[in-house]
Amino acid sequence: MVYAWIIPISIVAILGISGYLVYRYVIFDILANSSINRTLRRYNIKKTQYEIIKEFNENKGENLSDAEINRLAKRYRREEPDQFLSMYDNLRDRPKN
Repeated sequence: MVYAWIIPISIVAILGISGYLVYRYVIFDILANSSINRTLRRYNIKKTQYEIIKEFNENKGENLSDAEINRLAKRYRREEPDQFLSMYDNLRDRPKN
């Protein structure tokens, strides 16, 4: 009788946890990425997220590897999406030498 309760509860728990993990690490990132790209298009910005981060850090004097730039892009997408616009504004307002 106990197995009649434990097995369905375990199956539901496993499905719930796996569904949450798929949402958190796959679907959420896809939605955040499309939202950022839509915002960049709305403001008629032709640069990609990668290019904005790379140029911004080069102007600061920091040379980042591709993996570091991708990690920063993912973090900004998930936690601070407005950073892309502020970095682009900083690049645009910076005088050309």
